[in-house]
Amino acid sequence: MVAGSAIEQLSSEEAWDLLSTRQLGRIATSVGDQPEIFPINYYAADGKIYFRTAAGAKLSEIAVNNRLAFEADETHADGGWSVIVKGHAQILVSTHDIEEADKLPLRSWVPTLKYDYVVITADDISARRFTFGPEPDRYSETVS
Repeated sequence: MVAGSAIEQLSSEEAWDLLSTRQLGRIATSVGDQPEIFPINYYAADGKIYFRTAAGAKLSEIAVNNRLAFEADETHADGGWSVIVKGHAQILVSTHDIEEADKLPLRSWVPTLKYDYVVITADDISARRFTFGPEPDRYSETVS
């Protein structure tokens, strides 16, 4: 972080470490020039993000366009962080892949059945840490 900077760019390793501390994120999809954002509970490890879903808009949109963005963040009184992943999603269909995904610590937060697993493979990951504070005076220089 540059001295006096309120924004720190983080490494990809730090980004994956941060993702492993959270369980709630958002995916952004786009089909037919219509963007959508969906909250998901997830599990992140080894350069991949896993989530479960039921049949519906998320699954349909991923089937049409598997390129998506994922975001997770955290804030507290003094600051926070944000991680953005761009990648492609794959709906798991093989029995072996589904059995392996069943072993992950990934459970639905709401009392609904979610039969489908999706894995996001990251093509790009970026992360920033923020330090909160008052906005600097925009007009501190006097005009003569």
